[in-house]
Amino acid sequence: MKGNAVKVGATLCAAAMLSSLSACGGEKKATTTSDGKPIVSVLVVKNTNQDKIANMQWAKDLEADCDCKIEWQEVNDDAWGQQKNTSMSAGQISDVNIRAFSPTDAAQFPSLFEDLSQDLDKMDNVKAFFKQKPDAQKLTTDAEGHMYVLASSRGKSYSGSGQNMMINKSWLDKLGLEIPTTWDELETVLKAFKTEDPNGNGEADEIPMNIRKLDTGGFGWYSPMLLLNSTGIATGFNKGATTSGYYADNGKVKSFLVSDQYKEVIKYYNKLISEGLIPSDWATKADDAYYADQTNDGKTAKTGVIFGWSLSDFGDMKDQYVAMPVPSAPGVSADQTVWDGSSNEFESNKLAVSANAANKDAALKVADLLYSEKYSVQQFLGSFGQLVTDEGDHKYTVDADKTSKLTKDNLFPGLSDRLAGWIPDDVTIEGDTNADDILEVNKAFEEQRSHYDHVKDYIPDYVNPDATDNTTLANNNTQILNVALQKAATWMSEGGVDGEWDAYCKQLDNLGLQDNIKIWQKWYDTYTK
Repeated sequence: MKGNAVKVGATLCAAAMLSSLSACGGEKKATTTSDGKPIVSVLVVKNTNQDKIANMQWAKDLEADCDCKIEWQEVNDDAWGQQKNTSMSAGQISDVNIRAFSPTDAAQFPSLFEDLSQDLDKMDNVKAFFKQKPDAQKLTTDAEGHMYVLASSRGKSYSGSGQNMMINKSWLDKLGLEIPTTWDELETVLKAFKTEDPNGNGEADEIPMNIRKLDTGGFGWYSPMLLLNSTGIATGFNKGATTSGYYADNGKVKSFLVSDQYKEVIKYYNKLISEGLIPSDWATKADDAYYADQTNDGKTAKTGVIFGWSLSDFGDMKDQYVAMPVPSAPGVSADQTVWDGSSNEFESNKLAVSANAANKDAALKVADLLYSEKYSVQQFLGSFGQLVTDEGDHKYTVDADKTSKLTKDNLFPGLSDRLAGWIPDDVTIEGDTNADDILEVNKAFEEQRSHYDHVKDYIPDYVNPDATDNTTLANNNTQILNVALQKAATWMSEGGVDGEWDAYCKQLDNLGLQDNIKIWQKWYDTYTK
């Protein structure tokens, strides 16, 4: 415990040193170098497979182009999760912050953050970004017009939801089956996957359908509840209201947690689980184990159907799989069946600037340079001359083999999806295998994503309640989701939803569900008008 306390104290002290005043000694830090260059502190929240910023050539070039001294501070996700609130409460944030704060964070401490909507005339690259992608500006602009955080974009190749349903086509072909289009057909296919040894190894080791456990924090990546789209309710499990169970139906905000469609999905899962078509331990299986099932030993496929990111989820066996449109629920026609409407292209928590930066113009210059094509491509995929070749005319080539090796060795010399930047639509990148995979799987869902109005029947990602209402929503949702998702997991595994449904709906109303619906309706109306 003593060792941990020392480490935490040292980490917080280091974070505080990034501000213009040191919280560890009370003395003013120098704001310029000995030769008069402005000093800008930049915090980066990184993944564990990324190299040190000091080793990234693009970061050195950025310092030269801004004609400033950049003091880089890097922290991994887990550590930042423990430090973020302490940092904001203490009023100590870095001059520029990459993937550190969300618009909701900034709304709670607005005096700490620069309102970047007032600085756009100093940020030509950001202005160009918003001109090409107006939804990116909407995503982080509150109802009063403040914009404390910038969104980012990895480019049009990532414009799908990133939520995909995929099936082992090789197994289907071997068994003489077609891609299922209804729940009944899906059940038939899964039974064949279970009993007819489609991987041909003579063992009953196939997992017909694998699903992730439910998280009481809400509905996120690859949630089993993506099956709601089968019923005509469009999910949005990347960000926004639907991650807590709220959706729009012809302009009226509702909660699917108390909908007949949600109950129908739960009962269908219970049927599949009771028949051994989904692992019985699905509700407790760790994510690592879930993902490991998809690649198995790299030679023999083990999994039939999943919700996931792309065909690359299956590693060396990805050629066996294809994306499949979600099958329709009973009584729902093909043209009423929809698919997740959230956009994977934009992320809202990418760049924030301190309102108290000692060298604010220099900080804004750094921010704007990051949103240039030159630095966006390098942040995303690695430095020029190291992993990426600039071919000219907005064309780039990635050394995919070298990228894969460096990533495995935790030495990737870029920020990948954590970039604070923008890849314009006229950029083409050869060798970005993730983009290639995403473009391929997106095709399977284009039709279903066209079956509903993306404003009337979907709460747009940019609808953003104010700080007061966000606090109310969060407090209520903590209790609502804790009950709802524990109940759902039990019902999916053990059954019993019909007998307990009415009492369950009443319990959620008592925990503030209807109050939250009214709040979301108010903000939905505010933004969509």
